[in-house]
Amino acid sequence: MKQYELVIFDWDGTLMDSVGKIVACMQESAVILNLAMPTEQAVRDIIGLSMDEALSILHPNASAQIQGEMKEVYRQQYLELNQTPSPLFDGVEEVLTQLNELGFKLAVATGKARAGLNRVLALTDLGGHFVASRCADEAASKPSPEMILQLLNELDISPDKAVMIGDSIHDLNMANNAGIHAIGVDYGAHDKEKLSQANPKAVISSPMDLLNHLIT
Repeated sequence: MKQYELVIFDWDGTLMDSVGKIVACMQESAVILNLAMPTEQAVRDIIGLSMDEALSILHPNASAQIQGEMKEVYRQQYLELNQTPSPLFDGVEEVLTQLNELGFKLAVATGKARAGLNRVLALTDLGGHFVASRCADEAASKPSPEMILQLLNELDISPDKAVMIGDSIHDLNMANNAGIHAIGVDYGAHDKEKLSQANPKAVISSPMDLLNHLIT
């Protein structure tokens, strides 16, 4: 029996193993612009936020001009120069397929901009699994509930019938702020201890574990 109608996924660190690449690109971009290089943990802690929000945390004293340059340098690193692999996590496609077959509606709420999400949906050929999506340039940054609330409104689904799946405390806090349940994944940006601070329904360690928590 299904407890939920809608399953909302974060992207980076939840469906795609891209945390290592994001860390490497953020650090290299800082070096190129002669900014203090953030630690790996500092970058992990901003994954899921919009780029503007992330840069204001990582480089709070940088001018608007420098932050604009940082966006462009990071984009070049991520799309063209950095060769760190970012595959889908094992089991992701199988889980999405099974959830579709079981009648769940699937959506994405991501810190990526729309152009970035469209690119990875095409690259992975996963676009057909999702009925809707929201990106960081279409709503307020996580942990604001705006992305989730827009999805609930678009799909006409009540909060008690939706669940958010994410690897970051920002994902889970967004769910809390929207009044929906959340399930954390501990193989991305944040570990189980950090995710548990947001009181998720569960914290899982592989995509396949998700099925056990969505079907009762």
